[in-house]
Amino acid sequence: MKLSMMINYISDFQSSAKQVVELENVGLDMVWVAEAYSYDSISQIGYLAAVTNKMEIGTGIINVYSRTPALVAMTAAGCDYVSNGRFVLGLGASGAQVIEGFHGMPYEKPLQRTKEYIDICREVWKREKPLSYQGKTVEAPLPAGQGTGLGKALKLINHPVRNDIPIWWASLMGKSVEATAEIADGWMPIFFYPEKYKNVWGDSLKAGFAKRDASRPKMDIQAGGMLAIDESLTGEDQQKVLDFARPSTALYVGGMGARGKNFYNDICKAYGYEQEAVEIQDLYLDGKKQEAAAKIPAEWLLNSHLVGPKNFIKERLHAFKEAGVTVLQVNPIGPDAVQQVELLRSLMDDVK
Repeated sequence: MKLSMMINYISDFQSSAKQVVELENVGLDMVWVAEAYSYDSISQIGYLAAVTNKMEIGTGIINVYSRTPALVAMTAAGCDYVSNGRFVLGLGASGAQVIEGFHGMPYEKPLQRTKEYIDICREVWKREKPLSYQGKTVEAPLPAGQGTGLGKALKLINHPVRNDIPIWWASLMGKSVEATAEIADGWMPIFFYPEKYKNVWGDSLKAGFAKRDASRPKMDIQAGGMLAIDESLTGEDQQKVLDFARPSTALYVGGMGARGKNFYNDICKAYGYEQEAVEIQDLYLDGKKQEAAAKIPAEWLLNSHLVGPKNFIKERLHAFKEAGVTVLQVNPIGPDAVQQVELLRSLMDDVK
């Protein structure tokens, strides 16, 4: 398995970049830069490309509404150029609040739009012919009767470092996950429980893999969570660290959507915690956020994060690998992230 980490985009960037260099030296394989509605991720990726040598650098994620597909393709090719072939394009649909509220774009057909962005990016990078794409969400050049009528099909001027830059899809729901398994190079699920993930996504992944082009490489799967390795982290001490994940998990399971329209709540139910899912949502929507967080199943937290002594961490590494995870994403807890990543790297090297 490779080892990845998300850069902290709300802290001091210079310090974060310095830490990324140190993490690369101890075995971090990939770093992701989020965007949301903070600073753009591309400018930071350019900086990181200049100060690192071998790690992959990806967008985690950029949305498929705020940039045209041709610009996404150009940007990805540019990031791959300045990093000498180390860029990973992470795409996602984001949500209506951000897309319509911040970007002023209608949040329409997110699944179809993402598929068309992937198609266009790959067409642009190959440079086999000028871009001419007439899809359901994207038309380039504009059809007759729209604009000035002067639009012309064009080909990317530069020859990209790679004509097939890896595209990862942060999909969550059934049809999107199916499409990811069919066409994407990597998948970034959330709240991944190795022993139970097939209860949520198994059918969708199977359906997508059945349609996957045999010429494409096997799809990567990235999953993981908090990281804290110490022989003292057993029993109550272990649970205290795992409790750090309760507020954010409760936010998603309880507060991201109305009753009956919350996919994270559906994940909780599919994992076998049906009663807890209902209670968490009821409490959260009633404003009882702490009570909702307390209802998050301890078993789920224990098995979806990497918190505990070395032997326990090795067991979880085996579980993630057996589930098909090829990239382990971690969020180190504590003052010394570099030491934690270095220790985890040594344990990962022992997992066969």
